[in-house]
Amino acid sequence: MSKLLLFHSTPKIIPRTVTSVLSRPLPIPSFPKTHSRVSLSPSISSSTLRTHFQWQNFSFSCSFSTQAFDDSSSSTETQKVEEEKIGSQSGEKSEAKEYPSGEVEYEKISGWKSFVVKLKMLIAFPWERVRKGSVLTMKLRGQISDQLKSRFSSGISLPQICENFVKAAYDPRISGVYLHIEPLNCGWGKVEEIRRHILNFKKSGKFIIAYIPACGEKEYYLACACEEIYAPPSAYFSLYGLTVQASFLGGVLEKIGIEPQVQRIGKYKSAGDQLTRKTMSEENCEMLTSLLDNIYGNWLDVVSASKGKKREDVENFINEGVYKVEKLKEECLITNIHYDDEVISILKERLGVPKDKNLLAVDYRKYSKVRKWTLGLAGGRDLIAVIRASGSISRVRSPLSSPSSGIIAEQIIEKIRSVR
Repeated sequence: MSKLLLFHSTPKIIPRTVTSVLSRPLPIPSFPKTHSRVSLSPSISSSTLRTHFQWQNFSFSCSFSTQAFDDSSSSTETQKVEEEKIGSQSGEKSEAKEYPSGEVEYEKISGWKSFVVKLKMLIAFPWERVRKGSVLTMKLRGQISDQLKSRFSSGISLPQICENFVKAAYDPRISGVYLHIEPLNCGWGKVEEIRRHILNFKKSGKFIIAYIPACGEKEYYLACACEEIYAPPSAYFSLYGLTVQASFLGGVLEKIGIEPQVQRIGKYKSAGDQLTRKTMSEENCEMLTSLLDNIYGNWLDVVSASKGKKREDVENFINEGVYKVEKLKEECLITNIHYDDEVISILKERLGVPKDKNLLAVDYRKYSKVRKWTLGLAGGRDLIAVIRASGSISRVRSPLSSPSSGIIAEQIIEKIRSVR
């Protein structure tokens, strides 16, 4: 079930919504002790919005520009040329190209390479040593960063999560993974990447168990990739479908006498609708509905395939409303209802650990210090450089900006040149 939520309430105006440019330097006014007359006279032109402020013996003007897009006639000509090329090539038969599927084939380390790996483990640094038969424990919650986290920073990052799954699959000291999944604050792209590495880890034959104290669509999407799913009796499930929200400032700006002028290229360009419209356009509604249907349809296909159910049955079950964890167990969507300590007892019994002994476990942060070289996964001579960048793009770094604030053009260019 996917739906759109439209809010017509008056939102707060962000100061960055409208930019002001002073037409000339402002002299410092000398305000009299008596009450001064202030007059506000807005006049809207075709390109900018000018507002004149007048005090006694003092005046200045502000120019507000809300042009969001730069329209050009060359774009329509380019579009026509591309359509003609597509039409001319429609009758021709193109050869089918084989693209990499991204699937990973697990090959167990054996022979001479296995002896070398064991030797590297013996001479490894103390912080890289892990006891044999250990269980890798990972907690996924909150925001997941695109950038690698340092040893002094908190939080988790996508590269470290994926790398730990790869290392644990080949590490003979790791017996399995115990995955805690709590409410996530990240996009579906990161969730899909983590799920793909979970499936690749399962090819090693090692177990992976999920524990979900609170669960939504993203959390269950990851959990259903694991072999077993456990939840406490107090678990909260919110499997209600997907929604999207949108707010519009057209009515607010109209009340204060501001008329934004936005130029768009194509009817599906909806970035300027937030300033000009009071409700959602039909094209924007069509686009968001298609996006929600695609994500929700993929979610239903993946969940139904992993649990061996029909898509219609899963969809009807979600539409009924999932509130109690017992209902999920009845439908075999989770393995059983247990607390965390009970799941640990199950793991100890599976690994043959006595009840009075602690489970051998290695934390996510400690295991991140294990190098790929120690496990024989350092790779060959040919390397692929991966440059990760996220955030807003700026030409130069501001003196007050932090090291991880956005993309600096000068640094990215220098980084690309250095990896050539």
